[in-house]
Amino acid sequence: MSNYAKYECLKVDVAEKVATVTLNRPQSRNAINQKLIRELRTIWDDLADDHAVSVVVLTGAGDFFSVGGDVKAMSERPGGDVLEEGEIHDPMISRRGVTRQLELDKPIIAAINGDAIGLAATHALLCDITVMSEDARIGDTHVSRVGLVAGDGGTVIWPLLVGINKAKEFLIRGTLLKGREAERIGLVNHVVPRADVLGKAREIAIELANGPTWAIRWTKLSINQIVKDRVNMLLEASMALEQVTFETADHKEATMSFKEKRKPRFGQA
Repeated sequence: MSNYAKYECLKVDVAEKVATVTLNRPQSRNAINQKLIRELRTIWDDLADDHAVSVVVLTGAGDFFSVGGDVKAMSERPGGDVLEEGEIHDPMISRRGVTRQLELDKPIIAAINGDAIGLAATHALLCDITVMSEDARIGDTHVSRVGLVAGDGGTVIWPLLVGINKAKEFLIRGTLLKGREAERIGLVNHVVPRADVLGKAREIAIELANGPTWAIRWTKLSINQIVKDRVNMLLEASMALEQVTFETADHKEATMSFKEKRKPRFGQA
């Protein structure tokens, strides 16, 4: 059994020195539950140890990259996601997923084939190069959709890519940006028709896989020191504040209104 056969929510295919990692919960629009969060923590170490892999492409199964956190699961378990028997809710798992992704020296190309929301947007934007479908949407709706602080990486990467004031507005309002607008403001690198997203990402990946390995890897790691500095400065505080907002009436109202398919009524006792 390969290292990748153990994954249930990720599908990994390796060809031509490129590992294509697919968020693979298409029945739930690749929503991120606790199991997928844990798999996004460990996959980067397995890829680092795989000498057949020089570059990684990260994408989603079906029509979505990922709609982010599993809001339905949140509504069924106040304060977070549904846990399996014996499992402990550990918010630091998300932190380790972020830091291990940044520490992987192999380039990661995001093939954003459909909507990328919340934590999924964070993982996409933490990649080294992004290729996005022109009709896909990207945004972090922690605040507007579920009444939570954008604590699992959004406060780190958005200001670095688009500037502080734009990032504050997009995160606070939960703005969803189409591909062309995301490219225009520097949030993503390339925008192509949906049918061409994976092909373009693989084209770049194969170019890098056949390039000067160590110069590419160490240039990536050098620049990622900027992002890691922001992680060290912001992420733990942001995640702590996010955990606090799990206990607020606004979060409970957001998840219940999602389950009941109605508009949330925030700020009510």
